[in-house]
Amino acid sequence: MSLFGKLFGGGGKGGKAPTPQEAIQRLRETEEMLAKKQEFLEKKIDQELLTAKKNGTKNKRAALQALKRKKRYEKQLAQIDGTLSTIEFQREALENANTNTEVLKNMGYAAKAMKAAHENMDIDKVDDLMADITEQQEVAQEISDVISRPVGFGEEYDEDELMAELEELEQEELDKNLLEIEGTEDVPLPSVPSTSLPSRPAKKKEEEDEDDMADLEAWAAN
Repeated sequence: MSLFGKLFGGGGKGGKAPTPQEAIQRLRETEEMLAKKQEFLEKKIDQELLTAKKNGTKNKRAALQALKRKKRYEKQLAQIDGTLSTIEFQREALENANTNTEVLKNMGYAAKAMKAAHENMDIDKVDDLMADITEQQEVAQEISDVISRPVGFGEEYDEDELMAELEELEQEELDKNLLEIEGTEDVPLPSVPSTSLPSRPAKKKEEEDEDDMADLEAWAAN
């Protein structure tokens, strides 16, 4: 058995391959596990950095050991970052492949359904069917036209009676309008103002009298 078979539990020749959904779920679980490992390493790096700062020059050996552990944790963190990137790329590729597979599967299913629907059809049968539909529509239209004709049933009216009735209705409307107009005549008019108008200026009145006298003298001379 190969190394990958030992690591991932692969079977022999008769082993069943995992489905895309199962593989995607496994990759997501792995991503979650590595993300937790990242958080743990980041906390350890912060702790070792704090330890190195506390010891400083007072305890160089302890400070150096803390820095060494910090470097080791940083290396592990970088490896996890690379692993996560690889897993994320693989998961996205698998998701795309799964989507394409489902799309092709549904397209094949639809193609089979379309083929089954057209199995008993050909262009000649379609032409005959459309001709039958057109013929039946024409027959239905002719029947509707015949039914809608006002033949019999006492639907003939005297034009003179209709005109007399129309004139009577018009006269009623005219009388109604006249009554409405007469009703408005009872509305009281506004009262005449009680204050007197201002009289004409005296000078203007004298000028008018002089003009009148001049006209009278001219008339007498003639």
